[in-house]
Amino acid sequence: MKLSRVLAFIVVLVSSQAAANSDLIVEITRGLDDPTRVAVAPFGWSGSYALSEDVAQVVSDDLVRTGEFSPVSRADMLAYPALPQEVNIPDWRKLRAQYLVIGNMSPRGDRVALEFALYDVTAGRLVLTGEIDRLRSDLRDMGHELANRVYEQLTGFPGIFRTKLAYIRAERDSLGDHIYRLVVADQDGHRERTVMRSRDPIMSPAWSPDGSELAFVSFDGGRPGVYRQNLLTGALTQLTNYVGLNSAPAWSPDGTKLAMVLSKDGDPEIYLLDVATKRLDRVTHHYAIDTEPAWIDSNSLIFTSNRGGRPQIYKILLDSGRLERLTFTGDYNARGRISPDGKYLVMVHRENGVFKIAAQDLATRRVHVLTETSLDESPTIAPNGRVVMYATRDGDKGILSAVAIDGGVRVKLPAAVGDIREPAWSPVLQN
Repeated sequence: MKLSRVLAFIVVLVSSQAAANSDLIVEITRGLDDPTRVAVAPFGWSGSYALSEDVAQVVSDDLVRTGEFSPVSRADMLAYPALPQEVNIPDWRKLRAQYLVIGNMSPRGDRVALEFALYDVTAGRLVLTGEIDRLRSDLRDMGHELANRVYEQLTGFPGIFRTKLAYIRAERDSLGDHIYRLVVADQDGHRERTVMRSRDPIMSPAWSPDGSELAFVSFDGGRPGVYRQNLLTGALTQLTNYVGLNSAPAWSPDGTKLAMVLSKDGDPEIYLLDVATKRLDRVTHHYAIDTEPAWIDSNSLIFTSNRGGRPQIYKILLDSGRLERLTFTGDYNARGRISPDGKYLVMVHRENGVFKIAAQDLATRRVHVLTETSLDESPTIAPNGRVVMYATRDGDKGILSAVAIDGGVRVKLPAAVGDIREPAWSPVLQN
């Protein structure tokens, strides 16, 4: 299967139920080809009460939304096997299914257990079995977890169905005044909620490595400050409130530090804040503008600087201070993000006066422009490194778009209400 068919998030907001719970709408602007045909039979259930979710449908929807798989309709299925002894492989070959997922669910107190099996229909063999146990209230997570396991088994890449999105929605109230919302939603548009609402701008959401917290910038009170919000408890803490810039927070890989931009000493510089002790260490020392830090690993950052005359992306080693310029193609490269495998630098790249999202191979330094839109900004990379989401404009409206890392598939995600900007992709959630 071609990487250009990968959308392991791109169409995550397609289903009618998701549309009912989310303001994001999907418009696929480039079609998909040759998907693998997968059947997910309705799961068996031995409990005495009705389940709140159709878990098999969640799995099927997740797989289909990747663009790599096409479903076998339930209406066409000749049987609904829930146990291995009920599977008749020839039935599924008649439907041209290449893979079959079955499952049987049973109650365990306030929890539900799912025993599942994945079959290679073409080869006529069982390829994966397992069990997933979740609270009755977490059945969607059960479906996402199974979709992750199936996706990885069939593609060799981790699934990202148990991820979330954070983004900023800007709209106007009935009086015409601006309202800004920091919003978090599941990758399929469900369980969308507003984390913070303000009449002052909110910017730069960044996920902690374990997905339990967001750092962001708020202008609440009239000047910028860096905040952290615990998504489990709702606790909100202001971390900085210096005169001047307080911007662009980025969590360290171990979650103990935040890189950020402060101008409290004059020029905008990169600092590290220990979130436990509040110790602040300055990283850069230059009269130029240094901004937009992002972590490579625990000892190195990338950041944007105009110290060479125009905005370009640099790498700095924290232990030695050694500096290296990474970008040379184009007169503007900014907002850099390193792919999870360390192979690519994804960035905002100016080409012929137009801002686009590009990926630079860090080994060859070859730059590949990914997007066909203009005024593109704020790239964020899926945890499996396969898809880049970014903010752009559609007419006079701010929307999100997504593109496969090879540029082969493109999707627009406009919102029914307001402008959407500054997306941030969570890590894969483990609990």
